[in-house]
Amino acid sequence: MTQITRRHFSAITAAALTTSLTRSLWAREASIDVDGRYFYFAVVADPHIIDSFYHGHESNAEDTESLQHSSSNLISARTLINSLNPPIEQVFLVGDYFHNYPSTDYDFYFKNTTRVDNAKEITDGFKVPVHIGFGNHDYGVPEVSREMSHRLFEAKLGLKPYYALDYKGYKFVQLNNFLGETWGAKSTAHDRGTGSLGQAQLNWLEAQLQEHKPTFVFIHYPLWLVAPTEYSDYGLHPLLRRHKETIRFVVSGHWHRWVDFAHTYGPQHYTIAATRYDPNAYMLIEVDRERDSWRFMNESLVEWSTHYSKPYARI
Repeated sequence: MTQITRRHFSAITAAALTTSLTRSLWAREASIDVDGRYFYFAVVADPHIIDSFYHGHESNAEDTESLQHSSSNLISARTLINSLNPPIEQVFLVGDYFHNYPSTDYDFYFKNTTRVDNAKEITDGFKVPVHIGFGNHDYGVPEVSREMSHRLFEAKLGLKPYYALDYKGYKFVQLNNFLGETWGAKSTAHDRGTGSLGQAQLNWLEAQLQEHKPTFVFIHYPLWLVAPTEYSDYGLHPLLRRHKETIRFVVSGHWHRWVDFAHTYGPQHYTIAATRYDPNAYMLIEVDRERDSWRFMNESLVEWSTHYSKPYARI
């Protein structure tokens, strides 16, 4: 007899919900727009897409088994997000786009269909732009250099290691916490369990924040895993606190669980669960441009400190 796991049950439940029900709920909950006052965006994290070259085993049976559903789960999240009306206008993906590297040979990725291509095919199916950030599994150091990862991301996806988007008076920042000394193989500060940005990125971030546009920040590691300071008293944590009135929230991934850090680091900070484990692991955000406010629309459905959230629909 086949045992149905909670993950399978969640996926079956999400698939069984009708698009019309989801749309009607969104329409009831979403605010009435007047003169473009509102816009909507979504956040997802940690899909960990694999390919036919993956034959590995993870640290436990749950993690190993979850990878077999990583593509279908992200597709399920995409289906929900694509169905909403008023429409989602931007999607932000907070790292671990794919799961490790099947080869250290750069040309391999242009001679074969790999997890990079599989991930891109799925995100190309979103009706709106998807802005992808780097996670630790999107790097393969030391076997795959950071430089090769950056080269591959730019060639295949057109992405820089970090960047900002200006949209409707707001700024959206994708940070990369793998560029500092903690991820430098020859550095005395080497510790891949700790994120760091490096001086060039910190300077760039400070310049972005000094524009004083309301800003949403995305980074893969939760902030407590990122070096508070990197150069004397200069680092990410002081920058976030100094500009806490400018930053609307910070969202990270990596932990694969929902965690609300509240204002521990100055701005509101969430860690989002992974679509790798749950197709309902997404954040739906409404921005009110007139009031300069935002609303986490499916917050009440989140099962905090777990992998899971209830699907965005009600019976």
